[in-house]
Amino acid sequence: MKRNWLIVIIAAIFEVFWVIGLAHAYNFWTWSGTIIAIVISNYLLIKSSSILPAGTVYSVFVGLGTAGTVIIEILFFNEPIKTSKLLFIAILLYGVIGLKTVTDEDIKQGGNS
Repeated sequence: MKRNWLIVIIAAIFEVFWVIGLAHAYNFWTWSGTIIAIVISNYLLIKSSSILPAGTVYSVFVGLGTAGTVIIEILFFNEPIKTSKLLFIAILLYGVIGLKTVTDEDIKQGGNS
């Protein structure tokens, strides 16, 4: 896996942390962790989109973050499991994987050619 796509995946993982943090933070430490996750997530997103196509990076980032948030809410916060929800998550992930596979990986830094 290319290093830049790995950065996008890590950014999406931090996105899951901060979105969950926004919903469940309750004291100074949980809010601090949420803010740190926001900063790291956005920094990694900006870093990767300076090399890869910004539109594709953002779509993959948001798609993975959304799917991850829904899955974590189901597993750890008693969100009800619905077949339709799982179906739409699967469709979303299919689209994210499709975008990643059709994106040219030989983009030069800055995207200016």
